[in-house]
Amino acid sequence: MNRTLTLHDAVVAGIAVAAGLAAALVLRVILRWLAERARRTRWNGDDIIVDLLRTSVPWAAVAAGVAAGAAALPLNRAVGHTVNQVLEVVVIFTVTLTVARVVGGLVHSVAQSRSGVAGSATIFVNITRIAVLAMGFLIVLQTLGISIAPLLTALGVGGLAIALALKDTLANLFAGVHILVSKTVQPGDYIRLSSGEEGYVVDINWRNTVVEQLAKNLVIIPNGKLAGTNMINFSRPEQKLSVTVQVGVAYDSDLEEVERITIEVAEGVMKDVTGAVPDHEPAVRFHTFGDSRIGFTVILGVGEFSDKYRIKHEFIKRLHQRYRAEGIRVPAPERTVSLVPPVPVSRAEQTARSGV
Repeated sequence: MNRTLTLHDAVVAGIAVAAGLAAALVLRVILRWLAERARRTRWNGDDIIVDLLRTSVPWAAVAAGVAAGAAALPLNRAVGHTVNQVLEVVVIFTVTLTVARVVGGLVHSVAQSRSGVAGSATIFVNITRIAVLAMGFLIVLQTLGISIAPLLTALGVGGLAIALALKDTLANLFAGVHILVSKTVQPGDYIRLSSGEEGYVVDINWRNTVVEQLAKNLVIIPNGKLAGTNMINFSRPEQKLSVTVQVGVAYDSDLEEVERITIEVAEGVMKDVTGAVPDHEPAVRFHTFGDSRIGFTVILGVGEFSDKYRIKHEFIKRLHQRYRAEGIRVPAPERTVSLVPPVPVSRAEQTARSGV
């Protein structure tokens, strides 16, 4: 038989709830102070632990205060059981969201450290978060007394139908996982597809690969298409690469002097211009007797693909200035056109050719 609610019961319940709220505020302040101390250490594990506690512990304190307040009230067994279940679900839900966020952040950090770039591969983060949320959902069902065995059986039976309905989506998902695991493409790489699109890989998610062009436009490529197309990755196996500049000088030039001056200019560019490779040794290779010039190639080193435009720009300016100062000519293409006057033809020959 349930007893009647008294003022004393209400006061005790209110004190319990207030104590839970006060404990949550105090714990939040303490954990914020611990988080600031954890950021100063070299070990990242304490940051993860404090991040977990900052979200889950204050809510657990609030739930404990509400549970103590409910216990002080004259509730019947069914209502008390329902209140306890609701509080357990709230705590489990909070802890699940916190774990999903922290574990997702940890996976994101690991992906960044492995690829060594600033971009992120959200496909692994999303898969991890979905897995943690799914486990938390199953724990909530088990807490509510709902058997999860029929649910798992239904998911197993319906998995085939879902796979057939989402065939293209799953193909892109597995293609994205394969691309990242095989490390053929990583966020931050500069790639060029056989269809002509090129740019930096910004992200690889569960369906698409996002490529940012140098003009800041985004190209969205399905993972399945990216995995099945020919592609040049300018960032692997090494981000540094060589670029060539085609030059030509007049036939009366001293080629030994041309080579020496060109290498001096190239070495200056390698040391002075941002994005160049200072320890790269420029090379000059003569290759063609052209119509009006002797052609040769200058080989320069750049730190990454997008740097080549600035390096070539600065090299051509400096080389042109140096050639003018040294009197080395870079001739324009020339053509000699000879006009031959027509041979006079007699009237008889014209008549014979016309067949009249």
